[in-house]
Amino acid sequence: MIFNNKKLLIFDLDGTLADTIGAIADGVNMALTHFSYPTKTEDEVRRAIGNGARMLVKRLMPETEAEDDEKVSKVLACYNKMYEKTYLHTTEMYDGIEETVHKLIESGLTVAVFSNKQDAYVKGLVDQFFKNGEVTIAKGQTDIPIKPDPAGVKLILDQLGVSPSECIFVGDSGVDLKTAQNSEMDFIGVAWGFCGRKELLELGADTVVDKPQEILKLINII
Repeated sequence: MIFNNKKLLIFDLDGTLADTIGAIADGVNMALTHFSYPTKTEDEVRRAIGNGARMLVKRLMPETEAEDDEKVSKVLACYNKMYEKTYLHTTEMYDGIEETVHKLIESGLTVAVFSNKQDAYVKGLVDQFFKNGEVTIAKGQTDIPIKPDPAGVKLILDQLGVSPSECIFVGDSGVDLKTAQNSEMDFIGVAWGFCGRKELLELGADTVVDKPQEILKLINII
């Protein structure tokens, strides 16, 4: 499939731009330890990611404790403080991402990032990854509904004056696929992320790439 007449690519962050699991797991486990809850492996943390920080800690807390919204809120507040100390430990993106983004921009396309990660940490990581300001908008979890609700994507489109048909959402998960569908835009799935090719195809993704450079071919840049 070739995508023509596109103006904007919106990238997910975790599992799409970078493997952030180690830094997230460090922050989560510091919070869990603070409340004397069992710590989790990186694989367990990976399976809990995708629906925002509150759902992340709720899924990783002991089941009986996670039924108490007040306790979830306390663990979430602690996690936010701990992750503030660890999130910049993710210093590198996946191989080929930086080069691909540079070529997208050189070709005249606009690049944005939209994640369910906390907004301040999305902006901090994007600033660390792209020191020359290549990413026009970096947006994370605020008071707007999280993905797959299309509200955040609509804000980006409105700010940039781009229609859904002129945009592609690039992500690694079913949440990202559903976000694209809810936003009525095309989707490119990435096989190197937290879900993998097989799961993305099973969820209904029509296009999945194995390397970032393949994105350029899909939009006729190379």
